Amino acid sequence: MIRRAVVVGAGFGGLALAIRLQSAGVDTTVIEARDKPGGRAYVWERDGFTFDAGPTVITDPACLQELWGLSGRSIADDVTLEPVLPFYRLSWPDGTQFDYTNDDALLNAQIARLNPDDVAGYAKFLDYSAGVYREGYEKLGHVAFLDFPSMIKAAPSLAKYQAWRSVYSVVSSFVKNEKLREALSFHTLLVGGNPMTTSAIYALIHKLERDGGVWFARGGTNKLIAGMVTHFERLGGKVRLGDAVVSIETLGDRATGVTCASGWHEDADAVAVNGDIVHAYRDLLKTSRSAQRTLKRLERKKYSPSLFVVHFGIQGTWPGIPHHSILFGPRYRGLLEDIYDHGVLSEDFSLYLHHPTVTDPSMAPEGMSTFYALAPVPHMGKFPVNWDEVGPVLEKRILDEIGRRLIPDIHDRIVTKFHYTPKDFAGDLQAHMGSAFSLEPVLTQSAYFRVHNRDDQIPNLYFTGAGTHPGAGIPGVVGSAKATAALMLESGR
Repeated sequence: MIRRAVVVGAGFGGLALAIRLQSAGVDTTVIEARDKPGGRAYVWERDGFTFDAGPTVITDPACLQELWGLSGRSIADDVTLEPVLPFYRLSWPDGTQFDYTNDDALLNAQIARLNPDDVAGYAKFLDYSAGVYREGYEKLGHVAFLDFPSMIKAAPSLAKYQAWRSVYSVVSSFVKNEKLREALSFHTLLVGGNPMTTSAIYALIHKLERDGGVWFARGGTNKLIAGMVTHFERLGGKVRLGDAVVSIETLGDRATGVTCASGWHEDADAVAVNGDIVHAYRDLLKTSRSAQRTLKRLERKKYSPSLFVVHFGIQGTWPGIPHHSILFGPRYRGLLEDIYDHGVLSEDFSLYLHHPTVTDPSMAPEGMSTFYALAPVPHMGKFPVNWDEVGPVLEKRILDEIGRRLIPDIHDRIVTKFHYTPKDFAGDLQAHMGSAFSLEPVLTQSAYFRVHNRDDQIPNLYFTGAGTHPGAGIPGVVGSAKATAALMLESGR
């Protein structure tokens, strides 16, 4: 039986798994290499400003509440979630704006302004999205795919919704206006996927947001992480920070525990990894022959792009700039090809702009605002550049664009700023090639074809997080934790 477990990594997936195990009576320790929990949801505090590393879009709050509900508690005990409206403001270089929301009257009026004929097409797309949501998220999003027959069972549903097609292709079959096609397909970028190649199953994100809304944790995403840690420790769990796991110990076909950089060691009946999958197999399991065979297969797979993020705190408040904005560039398909296929850092870019102080002014000093601007960029395997040199140049170009489109005197208003590059993803998070989302979510790398929630050769070694089924994003990694916990608890009966 699993009486004692170790979880490597205190990201969303690791903490969600740890809460599930601890709630079931398994003595669980979470070990995190960095000085704070969160993984990709790290936080910095500089000059009175609070900067979330990301992710910043919280959807499906019910999947989070479920973690507290396991022990009869409420997420409201530790975290304040507030709705964000509009979900996003989408804008294009020609000045067109589109507020994406679940207000049907407002949404249909905006669609009609772009193309009246697309109102009916959007209604059909929403029905399609609801169908893939039921099949891809409600039925399959929390279930592990450990063998090929499990994939075969899911095949009819996937075929019914033409999973082999891309999100952009399916969206285009329902609506004709190009801007609306971009508005309904960009969501895959939030989980590392190219709208032109990511399986149409990911159209479920639209239904997920429509039904569950888009939310913000007061104080920032870091407060959601802090609330998860508080709840886990309340249950009796232990968190060890600032001590990287350097080895997952194995004996035969069993994992026996972990050893940290400090020399600290913990024995365990089961080990679960919430970290980069290549790092785990290459560095933490280097003494396991089966792991090295798995590593060779992993290294041949396709990985999602990285991100370049500019964090900046500025003078003034900006009630006219919503919490979430998408600033589309002059190209869509061509830009995506540059990032995903060609490995080119283009002159143009599209940006996601995060402005949390419009919802929570406490994240900046009085009379000031916190922002970050995020641009997808090729990972270091496709674009092996010196980011120490390129970073400052790209940072200025991004700030110039925000100045041109939203804040004319932005450079004069900046109080503090810094940027985060693919090199930082690789260094801080051990992310393979600096990828921000692990494996690219194409059909041939989904479900059974993704990293399994339980290792095929080491039966008490488990995985959770973006590299496993179902994939990246908060609902994805929390869903992976649910699937992995079910495997671990079932094996312990």
